[in-house]
Amino acid sequence: MAARKTSAPAHNGGSSTTVSTARASGVSPSGAPGRTAIDMGLLPELIGFNLRCAQLTLFQHFSGSVGEDGISAPQFGTLLLIEANPDISQSAVAEALRFDRSTLVQIIDRLENRGLVVRNVSPSDRRSHALRLTDDGAEELTELKAMALKHEADVAAALNEEERTQLIALLAKVHSGE
Repeated sequence: MAARKTSAPAHNGGSSTTVSTARASGVSPSGAPGRTAIDMGLLPELIGFNLRCAQLTLFQHFSGSVGEDGISAPQFGTLLLIEANPDISQSAVAEALRFDRSTLVQIIDRLENRGLVVRNVSPSDRRSHALRLTDDGAEELTELKAMALKHEADVAAALNEEERTQLIALLAKVHSGE
């Protein structure tokens, strides 16, 4: 069977967009021969599905480039926040990155075990920990940031600067609810 094309409203003032979905042509959506293609139905038109696909692409590329040394995207984000906010509390990092506290504790444990972060008793609240980068953490983060900028350029290569800026603004609008 041939690819099926459907027209769907484009939510941009009423014009329509053509979405092409492969049907049983012997090629899978990933292009692997010998597998039956899957009709994706409504999925390609859903924001959530496209965000998930983009997230997987970004995380897989991150793992193969920036994360080669065993740093995950969540660990990298945590390091960036600690660098920008010395003595930040674990709960503030968890809230900013939208992690539950137990997930963040595991991330901090891994970073601490690698000698990148140190937990000190907070001078303002002895019940919480103040997080800081170690000298090794600051040095490694400098290298990671350079790799992350290359990673960002690689994954956004199909976008011009205006499109990249617009994508970030639209995503921020979606997650902030404004």
